[in-house]
Formats: sequence, structure tokens, C-alpha cells
Amino acid sequence: MNRRDWLTLSGMSIAGSLATGPFHPATPQAAAAVQDAPPRRFVHRIGVSTYSFWQFRNHALRDVDKCIDLAAEMGFDAVEILHRQMTDESPAALQRIKQRAFRQGLSLCGFSTHQGFVYPDPAERKKNIELTRHQIELAYAMGIPTIRVNTGRWNTSKNFDELMKNRGIEPPLPGYAEEDGFPWVIDSLTQCLPIAERCGVVLGLENHWGLARTPEGLLRIVKAIHSPWLQITVDTGNFLEEPYEKLDLIMGQACLVQAKTYHGGGLWYSLDLDYDRIAQIVRKHHYRGFISLEFEGKEDPLTGIPKSLAMLRQAFGGAATGN
Repeated sequence: MNRRDWLTLSGMSIAGSLATGPFHPATPQAAAAVQDAPPRRFVHRIGVSTYSFWQFRNHALRDVDKCIDLAAEMGFDAVEILHRQMTDESPAALQRIKQRAFRQGLSLCGFSTHQGFVYPDPAERKKNIELTRHQIELAYAMGIPTIRVNTGRWNTSKNFDELMKNRGIEPPLPGYAEEDGFPWVIDSLTQCLPIAERCGVVLGLENHWGLARTPEGLLRIVKAIHSPWLQITVDTGNFLEEPYEKLDLIMGQACLVQAKTYHGGGLWYSLDLDYDRIAQIVRKHHYRGFISLEFEGKEDPLTGIPKSLAMLRQAFGGAATGN
């Protein structure tokens, strides 16, 4: 048989197999084995925030490149970059971060940023709108598909420690009410959407402090804007009471899930979170994106983070395909 005859016969064989439909096992025993096989299991990819290493206090672990290398050594699938941890925003620096993650076989799954729109002064809100637009451009340059955004807060607490002592609750500025802040936030985030869409970067409004401290406040903003470019960054550790019920309310619009752990006791507080139960909530709402570890314990990150990874692997490795 010459080469031309062989190609002709091969093509006929392939065409015949396509015409007969999908592959079927050759024996009844094989068919029964396929039918009785358990469904394939969907495994979430697990990332880690560079914040988990630095925590605003571990100065030897601030370097983003070092965090990326450690994440790869520990066996993570992705890294979430904390904006405030970066010391260089030059185009060359952004491309180095992207290249480093690529060479280590890691995805860049998120960009955690800070901003606030709860200001009576329009000039302050405008400044934060411009900041957020800039952060979207940074994410785009690094190839990161989503950024964490905040509503901001009233800033009537003396400092963050006092805010945490009061479980994230603070009074509005004198002469204002909580209700005044929602139009400011909705209008400000809406002004950020055109550049988010142009860059292909989803804004993930976090259940953080301020107007998004409760599911009701968070969903009020997201539903009012009603855009595929504004979704929710779900933080498992930011509902201090009844966390599972509240996570269930917001998980349906998650674009990223941040998983808090507290080995060695929490820096500000500790929650005894049941991650098997949280994984059930994740599966219930068909979320298939990244789980990003935010280690917030007092234990050395170099030991606390691997422990956290093992726990998250166990919890989030069992969602069935199709869920």
C-alpha cells in the first residue's frame, strides 16, 4: 500500500467512526462499567494572596516575586496580588510579575485593591474613581481578569484596630445617614464600568467593611448596577455572625472566593470556619472559579500557609462535574 492509498483508507475510517456517533464500549461488561462509574470530580484551583505572606507586617516577605516563588514551591495553582504590597508599578515591573508567574506555572487569579466612595465631597469620590480606573489598567497589563473593590467606609473609627474591636461597625459622619452613602457608591462604581469592560476586567465588590458589611447592603449595590462587569468577591471571613447563611446569599454572583484561615490565632479575630460546609455552598451555586487563600493567622506564614492549603485542597476537591 502506498502513502496515498493509506491516507485514503484512513480518512474513510475516521469518517465512518464520526458517522456512527460517539464511541461505545465494545462489550456489555465495558458498557456496564462506564455506566456505573462515579461522576468525574471537579477540583477547584487554589490560589494564595500575596497578603498571606506579608500581612502588612512580615517585611522579609513583602517582595511580590518572592511570594510568587513561595506559592509555586508550596504547590498552589495561582496567586492573587495585593496592590498595596507592590513597590513598583512601572510597565516593566508589571510584565516581570506576569512573566514570573508564567515561568512558575501559576495563574494570576486576582488583584486586591483598595478604594472608597463613602465621601460627601464629590472631589474625594472622583479621586477614588480615577484610582480604581488606574487599578483596572494595572490588572489588564498583568493579564489579571478580576480586581477586588470596596465600597469604602465612613472612617469615623479612630483606626482599624478600633473598627475590628467594634466588629466592623461604625457610625456615619455627623449630619449623614447610612442611606446617603449608597448613591455615592453606585454612581462611582458605574463610572468605572466602561474601562472595566474595555479591559475585560471584572470588578468584584467584596463583602468588606462599610456599606458592603452585610449581604443586604452588598446586594443592593450589585443589583442596582446590574452589570456582568460588577460581580462579588466573596470573603469567607468577613461575616462575623451567621457566616454560612450570609455566604449562601451572595455566592451566586461570586467571581472570586477568598478563603480566610487563622492558624496560631487571628491577627484581629478568629473564626472557626467549617470549609466542608462552605464547599457545599460553593457547589450549590455552581461556582467553579478560584479559591484564593488569605492567611490571617499569627503563626509563621511559612508553616501556616501550607497547613491552610492542605485544608482547602481537602474541602474543595470534591465537587462533581455538572454542579
